[in-house]
Amino acid sequence: MNPQAKLIFTTSLLLGTTITISSNHWILAWTGLEINTLAILPLISKSHHPRAVEAATKYFLVQAAASALVLFSSMTNAWHTGQWDITQLTHPTSCLILTSAIAIKLGLVPFHFWFPEVLQGSPLTTGLLLSTAMKFPPITLLFMTSQSLNSTLLTTMAIMSTALGGWMGLNQTQTRKILAFSSISHLGWMAIIITYSPKLALLNFYLYTLMTAAVFLTMNSMKVLKLSTLMTSWTKSPALSTTLLLTLPSLAGLPPLTGFLPKWLIIQELTKQEMPLMATMISLLSLLSLFFYLRLAYCSTITLPPHTTNHMKRWHVHKPVNTQIAILTTLSIMLLPISPIILTIM
Repeated sequence: MNPQAKLIFTTSLLLGTTITISSNHWILAWTGLEINTLAILPLISKSHHPRAVEAATKYFLVQAAASALVLFSSMTNAWHTGQWDITQLTHPTSCLILTSAIAIKLGLVPFHFWFPEVLQGSPLTTGLLLSTAMKFPPITLLFMTSQSLNSTLLTTMAIMSTALGGWMGLNQTQTRKILAFSSISHLGWMAIIITYSPKLALLNFYLYTLMTAAVFLTMNSMKVLKLSTLMTSWTKSPALSTTLLLTLPSLAGLPPLTGFLPKWLIIQELTKQEMPLMATMISLLSLLSLFFYLRLAYCSTITLPPHTTNHMKRWHVHKPVNTQIAILTTLSIMLLPISPIILTIM
């Protein structure tokens, strides 16, 4: 892609996100979401492959429908209350429609069908944007309206997302689809806590973004798109495969890694809210996604392909060290000991 075009699309993404997260008026928030959608479409379809064009079309149709619902819910609220302020969403029907619209934008179950397909048709770097940056504006809208939302509906969608995200990821061989179902599962953890502790949901999102970025960039560096390629990666880049082995359990939420922190705090908060059954269910359902993270880790480091040539492992590669991956991986593994500081900042 032309560097000037890429710069324009990236700037538009930043602009759209900034407009949405800093707005108080529904029309401004909607405008930011639309700018974001239009800016990411060329990045999805830049390879001109039929699958990429299909992914871009699906993404456009789904996001257009969700944006229309956001506009409809805000108009209904304004009609009944005379308020266009985002934090003043008080009408029950508007809250219901907005929850559905944001669920479509995020890819929460039962509106998740588009997300794995779109991610599968996109390059890994665009997939990273779709999994992290594109979810930030809708999450902030949930954050701002969290006092008015229906917690029963969100809890139901959260449990279903964690269950289906784990269950449907079990049988996948494409890494992008595995990461898509991983994203759906993580969104379940954010959705269940957003009405009780919005700051905790945001902390979960930030840490999820950190760990997912580390995994996506590592896979992009190793050019891994499916499990069979991942099995041969150890002979090519043992150092990256080792860091991937540590980052994946962190994404699964295993102690003593960074990913354990948000899960631990969410279970604690759910227990405080007298929801021990939901805490138990979401913890047990996250074991499903733990299985495919461990399978990815197993494929990247422990399996060796048949008929490998016996040669020295290239630990000392002549390529320069990727600083981004190094920093993100370190943060994805080692943030748990400083959790009191993180909680003080939050």
